Amino acid sequence: MKSIKTYLAIAVSLGFVFNCGDAFSQTKLREKTAFQTSSPWRPEIDVRSDIAIVYGTNDRPGMTFEERVKSWRDHGYQVNFMTGIAWGEYFDYFLGKWDGKNHLGVGQVTIKGDTIMHGKNMPYVVPVQSFIDYMQTAVVKRVIDVGISTIFLEEPEFWARAGYSAPFKEEWQKYYGFPWKPQDASAENTYLSSKLKYHLYYEAIKQVSIYAKAYGKSKGMNIKVFIPTHSLVNYASWQIVSPEASLASLPSIDGYIAQVWTGTSREPTYFDGKEKERVFENAFLEYGSVVSMTAPTKRKVFLLTDPIEDRVHDWSDYKRNYQATFTAKLLYPMVADYEVMPWPERIYTHPYPVLGSNEKTLIPHFYSTQMQVMVNALNSMPKSDNRVLGVNGIGVLMSNTLMFQRFPTHNGFEDPQFSNFYGQTLPLLKRGVPVQTVHMENLGYAASLKDIKVLVMSYSNMKPVSAEVHTELANWVKQGGILIYCGKDDDPYQSVMEWWDTNGNKFAAPSQHLFKLLGINPTKDNQKFKVGKGAVYVLRQNPKEFVMQANNDSAFVNLVKQGYENDAKAGKLLFKNSLYLERGPYDLVAVLDENTDSKPYTIKGPVIDLFDPQLPVLAQKTVNPGEQSLLYVVNRVADKTKPQVLASAARIYDEARASNKYTFTCKSPINTVNSMRVLLPSQPKNVSVTNSKGEKINEVKTAWDASSKTCYLSFDNSPDGIKVDVSW
Repeated sequence: MKSIKTYLAIAVSLGFVFNCGDAFSQTKLREKTAFQTSSPWRPEIDVRSDIAIVYGTNDRPGMTFEERVKSWRDHGYQVNFMTGIAWGEYFDYFLGKWDGKNHLGVGQVTIKGDTIMHGKNMPYVVPVQSFIDYMQTAVVKRVIDVGISTIFLEEPEFWARAGYSAPFKEEWQKYYGFPWKPQDASAENTYLSSKLKYHLYYEAIKQVSIYAKAYGKSKGMNIKVFIPTHSLVNYASWQIVSPEASLASLPSIDGYIAQVWTGTSREPTYFDGKEKERVFENAFLEYGSVVSMTAPTKRKVFLLTDPIEDRVHDWSDYKRNYQATFTAKLLYPMVADYEVMPWPERIYTHPYPVLGSNEKTLIPHFYSTQMQVMVNALNSMPKSDNRVLGVNGIGVLMSNTLMFQRFPTHNGFEDPQFSNFYGQTLPLLKRGVPVQTVHMENLGYAASLKDIKVLVMSYSNMKPVSAEVHTELANWVKQGGILIYCGKDDDPYQSVMEWWDTNGNKFAAPSQHLFKLLGINPTKDNQKFKVGKGAVYVLRQNPKEFVMQANNDSAFVNLVKQGYENDAKAGKLLFKNSLYLERGPYDLVAVLDENTDSKPYTIKGPVIDLFDPQLPVLAQKTVNPGEQSLLYVVNRVADKTKPQVLASAARIYDEARASNKYTFTCKSPINTVNSMRVLLPSQPKNVSVTNSKGEKINEVKTAWDASSKTCYLSFDNSPDGIKVDVSW
């Protein structure tokens, strides 16, 4: 996985929200954007988001943790804090300085006896009580003592291949009441091992978060605790176990951060018999799973993207995939809080390869300008009641137990590249259906299935967490829901020691309990049943067959179409090759490849292309299959008579307007170039640009576009501020 300097996170601070100023002015913005850094303030990384997240409590040569925090506060940032909950630079704990005992033995251990390390003297931990005590007293206490009130406990991760250490065996005995069993010996042992891993991090986070809130309260502080976590899609795919959705039941947890980026989304998937990277589609499903996890519980969620990634690629690769993940994120308009980037020191100050050469270079100006335009768009990105154009009533059920049966393989049953999940989702998404994921753990919330007309589910790669899940599903079907169950129920996890075959229950497979509540008895491969006002289809195929074999998903897709149109009577299920969303003044579109429809998508202008660092105003924008676009629609500006910045590679401050004059200040990292579009009543007669010392900047590019009534400006950025004075 990632080195500690590349781990990703976002933070939000619960401060005051001011309600004056303009869309790009700091005073109007909520504290909705953030970046994470392990560095002190530097002019090269002064991103100008609402929040700077200081990572880790370690002192550095010549600088303490407290001094790092102060360096960001001194430059006007609200400071939050983040640290790993499964690993970290906790050398005083691991090497014995904290309590006189060496704790390297708490690492997660594989069947070979190897400890899984995150760095030198830095194991992934089995969260035993001593580690929890350390996190509380040596880390969280110090953070609160410096006046930080928002804490992020990052990435509670237990590797599926681990589970062989002495501490884990001790925890097994305490949890189950019988001696440890090796997970490689049976599917049941694997399931029980994963369930314990899940429980251990649930308890660790519970204890640390409760301590944080109690200690903060003793000092008159209201502490917020968030969990930055990969999506359930990614953790299950990468064979990692984490508490995920269950943490929402803890009163001491205030929300999540969706750690989705190129590195997770480029994991290859199968579709139409081909295994390859499908970054946009994967990102769309990843963000959707986190929204599904949080929305019904009313927990906050913040969405992350990264302009680069952990693995070394060239700048063109980073740019292409950043656009894909960024677009996927914005297609969830019910969320409007973001981490704009992680580790700006990595993005701005580390060289990366140049395509087609052996050279390395710092981020090119064209890419840093484009990135900063996108980042500053997030500062004013509104929530919206709009949804992606098309049918939004198709759901796929998922559960935390997707993580429980990924490793190792038993009885020859395999799920290559997590294909049983993608078999339920990609055939629909690739046809332009914005398929939603539904968290089983949230079925008790009415909002979970409120807008779902057809729900697809399978127990080929997950299992029900409780009998109540089936009660909720049966009630939903009887009230008119259409359920499509896909699966042969032939995997070795069907008979693990769980609620459906213990304590008086004797079901050979968990689906049998669901079918009993529904009053149906499937005896053939493919059957339909009328149940109350709804219907149930039972398709005896494992979903991986729909994507791992070419031309093998049409029967499944037609079944969804039949259920939606004929049974739910919800209208026509349109298939297309695009996802389009109107979100305030922004248009978002993704055109899907691997579709029988290969036509491009065209949007009429005037529009400003925010994926082009020159911010051209286009009479129309054409988006081809495999591409995405973010556009500012000039005709949707709320007040076209008011001078205002529509797009900028710097953040805007101190706006002032007179009858024929508009002034403002721009701030962004040094060594980057600003590119901006300013809406004006008429073509400017004079444009003056000065630095923080009042000295005139002569190297300024200007251009007027009559179709949009916008003035284009470009000049070098400065974190100290560049003042722009426009008159007409």
